[in-house]
Amino acid sequence: MIKKTFTNPRGLSALLLLAAMLIHPAAACAQYHPEAGASLAHTFSIVARDSITGEMAVGVQSHWFSVGTLVSWGKSGAGVVATQSFVNPSYGPLGLERMASGEGADRALEALVRADEGRDYRQVAFLDAQGGVASYTGSKCVAVASFETGANYAIQANMMLNDRVVPAMAEAFRTHAGLPLAERVVEAMEAGQEAGGDIRGRQSAVLLVVGPDPVNEPWLDKRIDLRVDDDRDPVQELGRLLRLHRAYEQMNAGDLAVERGDMKAAMDAYTEAGRMFPANLEMKYWRAVAMANNGQFMLSLPLFKQVFYRDENWRELTRRLPASGLLQVSPEELSQILGL
Repeated sequence: MIKKTFTNPRGLSALLLLAAMLIHPAAACAQYHPEAGASLAHTFSIVARDSITGEMAVGVQSHWFSVGTLVSWGKSGAGVVATQSFVNPSYGPLGLERMASGEGADRALEALVRADEGRDYRQVAFLDAQGGVASYTGSKCVAVASFETGANYAIQANMMLNDRVVPAMAEAFRTHAGLPLAERVVEAMEAGQEAGGDIRGRQSAVLLVVGPDPVNEPWLDKRIDLRVDDDRDPVQELGRLLRLHRAYEQMNAGDLAVERGDMKAAMDAYTEAGRMFPANLEMKYWRAVAMANNGQFMLSLPLFKQVFYRDENWRELTRRLPASGLLQVSPEELSQILGL
C-alpha cells in the first residue's frame, strides 16, 4: 500500500520569523525548545531497502550546509532514519536503538513522536531491517510538505517548490528496480530535484548505505557514506562520488588480491577501476604495477611514463616498492621504469 500525506501549515509567517532566528545546531533533546535553538533542514529525503540484498539506505538533499551531519542515520542490521524540518537529531540514535532491539519502524517512530513536544515541526522517516517503513510529517512543516510510503521505501519532503517532488522520487525509485540500491536512491533524488526540489535551491546532500545484518566491527557498519557539504549541484556531485566509490571498490579488491599474492586478480581489479575513471592517476599507477607483476612489463611502461609526467613523486614511490614486495621486477627492469 502506498500512503501519501500533504500538510498545510498554520502560522507560516510566524514560523518563518522563528526560522530566521534559529541557527544554532543543538537540538538533540526530545522536546522542542525555541529558546535553545534548532537546526533547520527543510529538504527532501528517501529511506529505502533492497528486497534482495537487504541493504538499507538514506539519501538526502537540502539547501542547508552539511545536511548529512544531522539528518541521516543508519546502522547495519537495525535500519535507517531521516530526521528533518526543524531537526531533532535524537530521532536518529534513539530510533536505531529501538529498531535494533526488534521494534518495528512504525512503533518506534510512533513512540518517539508521541514523546516529542515539538512534533508539529518535525518530519521523520524510519525503515527497519525487515523492510517496515514509517513516515511522519508535522502539521507545521513548511509547505509544500508531504510524504509517501511504499514497499521498502519512504519519501518525505518539506519546503518544496511544488507538490510533484515526492511522487517523482517515488516513481524513479520504483522504475529503477534493476539498479543497486545506492544508485536507485540517487536516481530518486535526481528526479526530486528535476521536479522542482527545495524552494530555496540546493547546497548539500548525503548518501548512506548499511547492511542487512548486525556487525561487531564498527568499521564494517557503513557500506557507503558519502557527503557533499556545499555544492551548486549536490546530487550531481553525489552521483559522481558514488561512481568513484564503485571504482575504488575495485581498487580495494585489487589491494586484497595483492595481499593474497594473486597478482592476476589484482591486475583485473585495477584494470576495471581504471576503465571506470581513466584519468585517475592512482588507478593508472597501480594498474601499471599490476601489469609489471604479471608478465606485461613492456605494456606497463607507457602507463608509468604517463603517471611520472603528471607527478614526479610517483617515480620516487616506485623506487621504494620492491622492498615491500609490491613491485616484483628485476633491478634492470626497475631501472628501466625509473628512467622513463
